[in-house]
Amino acid sequence: MPSYTVTVSTGSQWFAGTDDYIYITLVGTERCSERTLLDKPLYNDFERGAVDSYDVRVGEDLGDIVLVKIEKKKYWVHDDWYCRYITVKTPSGEYLEFPCFRWLVDEKEVVLRDGRAHLPQDDKTSLVKQHRQKELDMRRKTYRWKEWQPGFPMSIDANRHKDLPRDIQFDSEKGVDFVLNYSKAIENLFVNHFMHMFQSSWNDFADFEKIFVRIKNTISEYVMQHWREDFMFGYQFLNGCNPVIIKKCTKLPEKFPVTHEMVSVSLERDMTLQEEIEAGNIYIADYEVLDGISPNSTDPCTLQYLAAPICLLYKTARNKILEVVLHQEDNPIFLPTDGQYDWLLAKIWVRSADFHHHQTITHLLRTHLITEVFAIAMYRQLPAVHPVYKLLTPHIRFTIAINTKAREQLICECGIFDKANATGGGGHVQLVQKAVKNLTFRSLCFPDAIKARGVDSKEDLPTYFYRDDGYLVWGATKSFVSDVVHIYYTSDEAVQADEEIQAFIKDVCSFGMQDFDHCEFPKSVKSREELAEYLTVIVFTASAQHAAVNFGQYDWCSWIPNAPSTMRKPPPHKKGLADVNLIIESLPDRGRSSWHLGAVWALSQYQENELYLGMYPDEHFIEKPVKEAMEKFRKQLAEVTSSIKRRNDGKRLPYYNMSPDKIPNSVAV
Repeated sequence: MPSYTVTVSTGSQWFAGTDDYIYITLVGTERCSERTLLDKPLYNDFERGAVDSYDVRVGEDLGDIVLVKIEKKKYWVHDDWYCRYITVKTPSGEYLEFPCFRWLVDEKEVVLRDGRAHLPQDDKTSLVKQHRQKELDMRRKTYRWKEWQPGFPMSIDANRHKDLPRDIQFDSEKGVDFVLNYSKAIENLFVNHFMHMFQSSWNDFADFEKIFVRIKNTISEYVMQHWREDFMFGYQFLNGCNPVIIKKCTKLPEKFPVTHEMVSVSLERDMTLQEEIEAGNIYIADYEVLDGISPNSTDPCTLQYLAAPICLLYKTARNKILEVVLHQEDNPIFLPTDGQYDWLLAKIWVRSADFHHHQTITHLLRTHLITEVFAIAMYRQLPAVHPVYKLLTPHIRFTIAINTKAREQLICECGIFDKANATGGGGHVQLVQKAVKNLTFRSLCFPDAIKARGVDSKEDLPTYFYRDDGYLVWGATKSFVSDVVHIYYTSDEAVQADEEIQAFIKDVCSFGMQDFDHCEFPKSVKSREELAEYLTVIVFTASAQHAAVNFGQYDWCSWIPNAPSTMRKPPPHKKGLADVNLIIESLPDRGRSSWHLGAVWALSQYQENELYLGMYPDEHFIEKPVKEAMEKFRKQLAEVTSSIKRRNDGKRLPYYNMSPDKIPNSVAV
């Protein structure tokens, strides 16, 4: 009797093993095997991390093995099982790989195709076509769109993490419990005795060190020492947590009544303000999107305030960025020549506005929420055998889970966000709703976004490391994605003929982005180049862009006066009023400072067993050309890492947030 050797790999994550009965059926072009129980006597099968082999005997040769069907049946109580892959050795000695990387829950079955990627137009037999369609039908029932808030990008239809499909849940929900993690961070930072001290102000700036000195690193300590200085204020627009708002100023906005006489003492080149603008030396940071946002009113004992400042920045002869004007409508124009505390308080207001823009728009909307849109559309429109599914799945790992957890605990009504942030209590929802109107597809393309802000010249801004490193990582990523696209699509016509990829692109625009008039997301792709760019946007946003705006939060925001999460006094309506006491009374109280510190600490931590850009331990692809492309990608990333390390050597403020060895594959924190 012919015999097939079946090898089964069980996952190594917690609770991956099972004591349930596992059955297998081999489906060939000629016939199917009997449903066979995989069981070895006196042996504990399917333990966590185990690789077990079994013989499946058949009466006649099955022909070419096309599908493998796995079933799990209850032994005592339902015991979920994570199957990594199955290999089948045929009687002729041929090895076939069937990637799985899925959970089998309850008594459901999984039907696998072999690991070779196939476009839909490449499938010729009714058997594989039916399998492909059945998988997508099931996925569309499982992964449903839902509008969490009006005007938001769509999200997954699940209210709680435990309601998600098991395949996209975290391995351990405890590890991503925001309440637990924030409380743990507050305890580890030794600030737990401050966390309930709301309405209790600090005594002076040095008093903030009581919650700061427990954990030090190069950047955060440097920020603490230099946060008042104008060069540090300007530098953060280039390489801080929110390096995406600075724009070249080609014309002063009408709402900004600044004159040459106001700023002439700050200009170094013996030129008028207009001449400096024409020479490309003036930049602007405008937080207009914050105008009209409702401040947090969840605590009746503490009034909280928001502002929408506009900031004029000047590139000095030594290529440093310094601010020369700060202004908000109905408030005075503040200048470096003003009183020491007037100027300092004005800068603190800008830093607070930047914190809100960063947290809600740059971080939440433009990495977390947009990546979830791509992820849901992928699950709904691309079967596991599609090469683009195989390409994207490592880069959307746990994204839907972390976002669901955030909606459950962090940004929900009465969530953690309300405790310390001036945009809590609904302001953050309004802010996303406004910001979505400027979220276009082209704004997610890194080179386009840099150019649109007029900051693409290295000669003009030689120390804009976010831009420089981003170009390198974008280039390496696009090269890799393009290699994969060209392996499977032999022509532009092949892209156009792929109904599944076209459905994926359309689902993102028409459902994920709700066909917003302003979003300008494509509804189709017509060439390999267009597809490669589209997929590069997804991979880059989920990996490098998220890393750039997430993992530096403790560095730049742990010194509270440099990134206040709320302000407790309104912006000054005239000059000459500010002193140390007013500034301290404006800054977050002890309780809010502690919650803020716990938040930026927790958000800056990498996942346990983090997978960094270019690491693909789950072999969704089995073809040699793709593995060669992956190896080429890893080499390019290693070269980028080395060049960034060389540049950072000896710097007091190293920039490493775009270094590939510190970029996780996906948005998972």
